[in-house]
Amino acid sequence: MRGWWREIVGMVLPVPCAGCGRPRTELCDECAGALAAEPRRVRPAPEPSGLPVVHAAAPYENAVRAMLLAHKERGALTLAGALGRALAAAVRAGPGPAGSARPLLLVPVPSARRATAARGHDPVRRIAVAAGAELRRGGTRARVLAVLGQRRTVADQAGLGARERQANLAGALVVAAGGARLLAQGRVVLVDDLLTTGASLADAARAVRAAGHAGGVRVEGLMAAVVAASPTAFELNRN
Repeated sequence: MRGWWREIVGMVLPVPCAGCGRPRTELCDECAGALAAEPRRVRPAPEPSGLPVVHAAAPYENAVRAMLLAHKERGALTLAGALGRALAAAVRAGPGPAGSARPLLLVPVPSARRATAARGHDPVRRIAVAAGAELRRGGTRARVLAVLGQRRTVADQAGLGARERQANLAGALVVAAGGARLLAQGRVVLVDDLLTTGASLADAARAVRAAGHAGGVRVEGLMAAVVAASPTAFELNRN
């Protein structure tokens, strides 16, 4: 209920741009353009074991950082459309099996239940739904498959280093019962709003692969896409 109320208020009352604060527009053309940069492959350092190929739409800085925080923490829910379009572009940049006609299955990385409850919405899932709609408008068969969940409590990631985050998240995610059969129906793309150390995506990939192995099914073309990644992850991939 809290999330819907924020969305209604944002449509009725004048609000500043979520990226730069410019008055009377929720997202100005300049900040929208920051999300429209050409997506690139990104790699964190150190790169966690098992991390699939990841593409990001933009570096996590300036207006892009402000937009993601406004959507996630301040309930600026109408930003999901612009963020979803950026995520869809990152998904399209992924390699994928050449000539495959199988649908894309966007699998969002889940937040902790307490974080979702505190925010009043699931930001990654909301962005994934918007990305799926954008992909379908462009003629790509895509749907969101929210089969990942947390099977144990994890600590708040804020303030943790790369190796601490990996230890915190290792083995935390699991695919829901029956999820392996669903994952076998298309090309799996793990999606998140942000890549920092890669720990979340690496554990999500582990969980998906383990579910496929346990269910005796082959998970085809596992890859990942995010709206933004740390600027250093962009720089590292240029070398």
